[in-house]
Amino acid sequence: MFAVYAKEANPDDPLASLVVGERPEPEVSEGWVKVTVKAASLNMHDIWTLRGVGIRQEQFPMILGCDGAGVLDDGTEVVIHSVINDESWRGDDTLDPKRTLLTEKHQGTFADAVVVPARNVLPKPAGLSFAEAATMGTAWLTAYRMLFVKSGLRPGQTFLVQGASGGVSTALVQLGRAAGFRVWVTGRSEDKRALAEQLGAHQTFESGARLPERVDAVFETVGKATWAHSMKSLKPGGTVVVSGSTSGPDPSADLQRLFFLQLRVVGSTMGTRDELASLLSYTDIAGIRPQIGTELPMTDAASGFADMLKGETAGKIVFTH
Repeated sequence: MFAVYAKEANPDDPLASLVVGERPEPEVSEGWVKVTVKAASLNMHDIWTLRGVGIRQEQFPMILGCDGAGVLDDGTEVVIHSVINDESWRGDDTLDPKRTLLTEKHQGTFADAVVVPARNVLPKPAGLSFAEAATMGTAWLTAYRMLFVKSGLRPGQTFLVQGASGGVSTALVQLGRAAGFRVWVTGRSEDKRALAEQLGAHQTFESGARLPERVDAVFETVGKATWAHSMKSLKPGGTVVVSGSTSGPDPSADLQRLFFLQLRVVGSTMGTRDELASLLSYTDIAGIRPQIGTELPMTDAASGFADMLKGETAGKIVFTH
């Protein structure tokens, strides 16, 4: 079958390991289902896989793609939940010590078909296209958990999103505006800040700019480049929620500020199947349509990977069949 895959790990030149070609048809084990993929979205996790992060060498070649949407053999339209749990695990999906994401152990969604546990498919809302639904399982679910499960915020409070145009960032803007928060965003360029305002941000600022006032929470996916600004932007007792570190994982912790102002640093990873179900219901009820920056045929996947690697995003990059 057609597939976009990583042939090996290449930390220094990840795109050199990207192959658009053919892979064997997947076998369907008991309790698993085959999804004919209609659309799948690109995530930074796919770049990390190409670099060899979070995957053993013997797992290659690995079909890329953490999330997607498609059709079961009986015609049911579904969205894929990409957190694969151990069969014996009970509880929060994200806390399972044996959990994996698609593309870490199991083949991913950038292909004609993907095989996942039956519990990992949810009905696709009729109001979402396949391309829009394909953004839900990773970026939007991560944003949903950060905002509604981890932050402790109440509608009417103010939060800051570091970075204006990535998938998680644009989702936070749209979800937060719809839920009644005051949404502020930083962005490196005028175009990126304009996109955030178009999606509902109340105010936008240049990266590192002094804010008019301190905020109740900051949402971090950037890491080292923005961490000092995030800590300085919080009110006493404020919270920074972290789900990524694209610019580096090792900033100064700023411990004096942390303890003196009694700040909270909260980690957040992906989300549970139930949270994905709630997210799909929420977007359907609220009429939210995710921001897709680029939609490409899967045969042109290399172009989308190159854009993500260069940081040239304006919402999600989605591949379609």
